[in-house]
Amino acid sequence: MTRFFLLLHATMTAALLLGGALHAAAAETRVRVNVFVGPQNLALYVAQEKGLFAKHGLAVEIQITPNSRAQRDGLKDGSFDIAQSAVDNAVALVEVEKADVIVVAGGSDGMNELIVRQEINSYGDIRGRAVVVDRPDTAYALILYKMLALQGLHKGDYSVITAGACPQRRAALQPDRGGVANLMNPPCSLMVRNEGFRSFARATDVIGPYQADGLWVMRAWAQANADTLIRYLRASIEAYRWGSDPANRAEAADIVAKYLKVDRDIAARSVEAAVGPRGGVAKDARIDMEGFRNTLRLRAEMAGGDRNASPDKYIDLSYYERALAGF
Repeated sequence: MTRFFLLLHATMTAALLLGGALHAAAAETRVRVNVFVGPQNLALYVAQEKGLFAKHGLAVEIQITPNSRAQRDGLKDGSFDIAQSAVDNAVALVEVEKADVIVVAGGSDGMNELIVRQEINSYGDIRGRAVVVDRPDTAYALILYKMLALQGLHKGDYSVITAGACPQRRAALQPDRGGVANLMNPPCSLMVRNEGFRSFARATDVIGPYQADGLWVMRAWAQANADTLIRYLRASIEAYRWGSDPANRAEAADIVAKYLKVDRDIAARSVEAAVGPRGGVAKDARIDMEGFRNTLRLRAEMAGGDRNASPDKYIDLSYYERALAGF
């Protein structure tokens, strides 16, 4: 009889544990996040790997976008909930496509460099050649055009190859593809420099402060899922603080190597670019308002639009402020 009760107790305990696990899994709120691959997403990778999203009751699905057009379309049609990418795309969605999109947090300055092929020794050598962009009318393409214009090269002085995300742009810089210059950030910028490509300049050293990436969502989704968004932001802030702590630098590099699928050296250098002394990732995912104004000015100058547009038209920091108040 004792043996029977022991067996019964063990069975009931296992059932309770399983039920608890299933209840915990069911209680987690699903969030779909769409990104380009890169160390600007350090907090995202850390929060996923260290269980910080789960701690805040979230089950996060990370999607990789092939290009900014797919990302814009995916946010509008509900294929995912949060875009973590260039905020210029959010501005374009508002201005060009009249979508009710809001930027809810910052990200980084992009960590972009003007990368050129080995035979390009001056800006003048780009004249009559092709430059490579993700899309011709968004974000980092506009920075590239501005950097070239400051050196006397204007549209018509070069052709433009549309390639997509960084791996595709890297391929377009190979000798048989025709591209000779491109704006790149880690890990691609580090990988091509290992191959002999050179950097002419860091973008922010030329154009000044720039709000590159951030978190942007459909306003209706944010309103309907305010608690979820706030919990996501809290986990992200916590993950940034862990990832930027020098004591965690080695483990952070291991995490980045896993998510970026690059070797350990490239991962370590990518983390350094993100949170080192000149790190491009913003503390606690804060918005750089001066950088955002510069982003708007650049879009107006290079792509047309309101030169006096206010950041307030595109930003809603109420969710971020509530998240930050939790610390």
